[in-house]
Amino acid sequence: MRLKNLLPCLYLGLSACSTLNTPPEAVQVFVDKLVNEHQFDRAELSDLMSPLQPQADILKKITRPAEALPWYRYRKLFLNDSRIDEGVKFWQDHAQLLAEAQRRYGVPAEIIVAIIGVETRYGQHTGKHRVLDALYTLAFDYPARSAFFQKELENYLLLCREEHLNPADLLGSYAGAMGMPQFMPSSFRNYAADFDRDGRRDIWHNDADVIASIANYFAKHHWQVGQGIALPATVSGTHYQRALNNTLKPDLRLAELESLDLKISVPLALDTKVKVLALKQEQGEELWVGLDNFYCLTRYNQSPLYAMAVFQLSQAIVNKLALNRKGAFP
Repeated sequence: MRLKNLLPCLYLGLSACSTLNTPPEAVQVFVDKLVNEHQFDRAELSDLMSPLQPQADILKKITRPAEALPWYRYRKLFLNDSRIDEGVKFWQDHAQLLAEAQRRYGVPAEIIVAIIGVETRYGQHTGKHRVLDALYTLAFDYPARSAFFQKELENYLLLCREEHLNPADLLGSYAGAMGMPQFMPSSFRNYAADFDRDGRRDIWHNDADVIASIANYFAKHHWQVGQGIALPATVSGTHYQRALNNTLKPDLRLAELESLDLKISVPLALDTKVKVLALKQEQGEELWVGLDNFYCLTRYNQSPLYAMAVFQLSQAIVNKLALNRKGAFP
């Protein structure tokens, strides 16, 4: 899953983020932790890590996340005919698996498909960096988030031991996200599913496990079955700006929208909580209200742009699939 703005040093130069000179004592402390807490073999762990070097290109990429773009540019990365058509094909090719996952976990098939479409274009782009190199670089040469990435490196080595994988072999994103759903190691350990019961949780090549793992992730993050995700809003005036903030969880009662001169066309229960979203267009702003399921989408990636791209891609795929079916059965 993509990592949104992990860095306070986003607008600083690369040299301000890292010296590309890993302190050997920090690595030794990490090795000691894994040996003492998880009974790793010290010699084997030292042999694995001693040749590793921080990668400058990884540090450069993490300072330029796509989620820093304005919405009108970010949207174009994911909402286009080819990605929609590929999503329709993915759904058609995996219809039974998607239906089974939706029944078991309660997460709509279109959301599962859209996540795979946004993350890796349906498995076409799963990353070219060694996961070990990415996590090592960010754990020891990216001070802004070193604690987070050291924990992910720890989880990575644990999952490799648990799944009988060679930690030097796996490829992923510049941030260490893995497989078709781009799970970070901690997410893999907590949410990856063995849907076909073959004894492995394979998010790299097994479509059944990929689909179920994404569905399980959202189910465990309290997806609300049968409820909506986001609704467009109309506004008069600028009072709505009082409701804009950096939090993602719905924090505004539906009844309070009237005082902000905001209106939605779909009726909702009066005790519904919503999140007011203002997405930057080339001319002005596009206003939405996000519901609990929109917040759930942001648990995958803590960006309202990401969640909105997943939502809108899912709807575009549903609409295109329905159009294809109508064309096939006049």
